[in-house]
Amino acid sequence: MITESLCWARFERFSAGRDSAWALTWMFRHAKVPWRWRLRVSVTVVLPRYGIRQGVLILDEVTNPRAKVTERIGYAHQIKHPSSGGFVNGQSLVMLLLVTAAVTIPIEFRFYQPDPVYQQWRRPEQRWRRQGVPKRQRPPSPARDPRYPSKLELALVWLAACRQAHPHIRGQAIVAAALYSSGHFLDQASELFNGVQVIGQLRQNQRVRYRGRVRSVAAYFQRFPGVPQVLRRRGEPIAVHLGAARLPVDSHGKKRFVLALKYDGDDEYRYLVATEMSWRAVDIVQARSLRWLIEVFFQDWKAHHGWIKVAKPPGEAGSVRGASLSLLLDPCLLLHPEQTACVERRQPAHTVGSLVHHTKVESLVQVIRDLLAADDPPARLRQLAETLPELYPASPSSKHMIGRDLGRLEPTPSLQYRATG
Repeated sequence: MITESLCWARFERFSAGRDSAWALTWMFRHAKVPWRWRLRVSVTVVLPRYGIRQGVLILDEVTNPRAKVTERIGYAHQIKHPSSGGFVNGQSLVMLLLVTAAVTIPIEFRFYQPDPVYQQWRRPEQRWRRQGVPKRQRPPSPARDPRYPSKLELALVWLAACRQAHPHIRGQAIVAAALYSSGHFLDQASELFNGVQVIGQLRQNQRVRYRGRVRSVAAYFQRFPGVPQVLRRRGEPIAVHLGAARLPVDSHGKKRFVLALKYDGDDEYRYLVATEMSWRAVDIVQARSLRWLIEVFFQDWKAHHGWIKVAKPPGEAGSVRGASLSLLLDPCLLLHPEQTACVERRQPAHTVGSLVHHTKVESLVQVIRDLLAADDPPARLRQLAETLPELYPASPSSKHMIGRDLGRLEPTPSLQYRATG
């Protein structure tokens, strides 16, 4: 929290040498700590603290770009770089977030690793499809390796684990990203939580049936467009165009609640799908708007939790332990006295950034208090003044050329004829 990183050398410098980087590294790599269970246990501490009994589960994934060469980083594979549009090696995590009336807290996470054999088959398969090569002339799909579960399988595993670990929490709804909107996944997720509402998203070319005719969902809502309405998105009123119908979806093999939603300022509709058809359309849209909170969580995680920014712990165990340690920051801040006071008084909660800055100030004040409370404050200050320069040594700069050869930067007399020619 103080260094906003997961770097043992920084920990050593910020602790003024009290904590050795080598000792921290040994603890991180060899201590018998149940890393995968720490986040789950922390959630069981926070939820009773605020009397939380129900909430909405948000399911999405986040990518962590690393570099083009990642030989020692666990779970690294080729992903698309969001800013450049190219490809780099990075990590993908499937994340489960619980949104309640009081707080928002991460519940589970899991790294995704694609099947290398399937990836080798998929690349030329996509190219041959675009070229129009018949299926009988293309190699068949290889059998999936159970060691490399898909993102949908990982999501179902973690939903089941959440249900088992927190049986007293009633899931009001499950909101999934577009990737997790297959018919099988929606049915399985709803069944895990006793028929709870599961909200996903359809592609515009997915087919629905209406009065015996099959058409795309986009074509259906072109014929029956949405009507203007004012809804509340995360508590704030917003104008939208909303259309809804209960239609059989071909790819799901059953009837679903299908919605077309367009916010003011958007050019195109987005198409939602829900499993429970007894809900009102406006309630589904308001539940779906909570998915934005996981994007806020990802921004906080990348900015303040440290694991995304600097740390590159080697191996699969290093990645899991580093991510677990960084995610513990969120439950920790939910138990901060100022945050607890806000939640208990039903006042707006503080941001992660402001609490981190507040904790840094508290840490500095505590250092000053310890210095003044020492038996010999001047001696303690001299010792600190001698230790800090060793922890923050001056490094040579490559910007300045002092001590290095600049080269011969002047004319050569024997080449003057070249200048006059």
